[in-house]
Amino acid sequence: MSKITLNNLAEAFCHSSRTYSNKSFLNNDLGITITYSEAEERSLAISEQLRNIGIGKNDKVAIIAENSPFWPIAYFAIMLSDATAVPILPEFSASDIAALLQHSEAKAIFVSNKQLLKLDTASTLPIFEISDNGIIPLKNQQKSVNRRHSENVTLSDIASIIYTSGTTGTPKGVMLTHDNFLQNVEGCYAVQDVNSTDVFLSILPLAHAYEFTIGFLLPMISGSTIHYLSKPPAVTNLLPALISIRPTTMLTVPLIMEKIFKNSIKPKLTSNKVSSAIYGTAIGRKLLHYLAGIELKKKFGGRIRFFGIGGAKLDLETERFLNEAKFPYSIGYGMTEASPLLAGSPPRETKLYSTGLPVKNLELQIINPDPKTGIGEIWARGRSVMAGYFKQPELTDNIITKDGWLKTGDLGKQNKKGYLYICGRLRNIILGANGENIYPEDIEALLNRHTLVEESLVYEFKGKLIASVHLNYEQIEKQYNEFKQVAQNLQREYEDKKNEILKELQIYVNSRVNRSSQLTVVMDNGNPFEKTPTLKIKRYLYTTV
Repeated sequence: MSKITLNNLAEAFCHSSRTYSNKSFLNNDLGITITYSEAEERSLAISEQLRNIGIGKNDKVAIIAENSPFWPIAYFAIMLSDATAVPILPEFSASDIAALLQHSEAKAIFVSNKQLLKLDTASTLPIFEISDNGIIPLKNQQKSVNRRHSENVTLSDIASIIYTSGTTGTPKGVMLTHDNFLQNVEGCYAVQDVNSTDVFLSILPLAHAYEFTIGFLLPMISGSTIHYLSKPPAVTNLLPALISIRPTTMLTVPLIMEKIFKNSIKPKLTSNKVSSAIYGTAIGRKLLHYLAGIELKKKFGGRIRFFGIGGAKLDLETERFLNEAKFPYSIGYGMTEASPLLAGSPPRETKLYSTGLPVKNLELQIINPDPKTGIGEIWARGRSVMAGYFKQPELTDNIITKDGWLKTGDLGKQNKKGYLYICGRLRNIILGANGENIYPEDIEALLNRHTLVEESLVYEFKGKLIASVHLNYEQIEKQYNEFKQVAQNLQREYEDKKNEILKELQIYVNSRVNRSSQLTVVMDNGNPFEKTPTLKIKRYLYTTV
């Protein structure tokens, strides 16, 4: 990170725009290419329009849009007008968006044409439309009234209010300062030495702190190039983009790589008796994983040097593959309230099943560790910890101690070298009949390793341990040739076959866990679980009775 003193994000943006003036900055697959200097010019022009309608320091301006080269331009137009940005995830419903606009006290909105229908037609807020070609004022614009004069924005001022998507069902407005973000970016450099030669492929929502800080601010300050996709990052869209863009860096959530491994790589490695026998030995598995890793790097364009994974726990079998394949992956740990990165390590220093070391400028400690396991709640303290929840001081006091420690609500342990291992969520712990702690995420990880399971959720109901699973029907049809035919015939036969599989899964888990963690029931959820934008299951929808 540049040693130049920066007082806010707008200064960081302008410094990069002038340092890397003619270098490619923001791009997409529709042919849009914007240099650093062009980005500054566009943001300045829009910020002037914001000032003309009275937007200034401490005013809130929302962004409701999918990723595109114009999302960052909208963001920095807000920064250059000295206001506070309120990024809202496009996945939020119309009613959620209305509630968040009201709660945040937004005075203007940047919105993509895909999201326009979600806005209340009676709204009088000034609207700027983000199209495929740029940003244009849409309606309710006024002429130079209440023009605000520029005010000094300091490191302690709020840059963004980010509403968490929430696995608990209650979005909270996380207030992140300019200093929070800049400190976290500095911490990221210890995890990866990003520079102006790097090419980022951005596929996660910019309205989420994970992608915003690490996938946007970090490369922007470093002079890197960023590419956005105009289509969802499904495998059919992603693979051609990887070949054409040839990224050096990208961030993902676990589900993307888990699907690639379980549905494409592993089936090929075990496609016949010979390869399956080889794969069944430790030496054979490592060799096949290494060879598969060579091919995977080619599919990623041949120059990937950092593949960041975060947002949820990665399946252990998938991580073992990445490790043995020598794929340059790194698993990070963080939360929006910490801007977001709390721990991570460079690919060359990644430890299997660990989320790495605490990032620079942050302290981590394990509170009330279990004497047997060393597992306790993770607390964090440092300059990247949020200023608090917007208009919710009681919630803020519940999560940040008087001496500045952030209670993450996550459970973990550290080894002697300080490497952090995540063990689940404090609120998800189930107390067994014998008083032992049961960590449902560990059982879910075991279930998800089974070839017939796509995803799972484990919870307690009336003293019984229940697993709800979404079956991998593609794999089921491959293993049971008659399954598809049965499904098309008698419903009863179909149910019998499915119940056989569910019973098999129960036996599979119970033979591998201790007595207190054994499942009483395994049931089919039918459809995929509803998830947050970072693809974590919304547990409250399925475990609240």
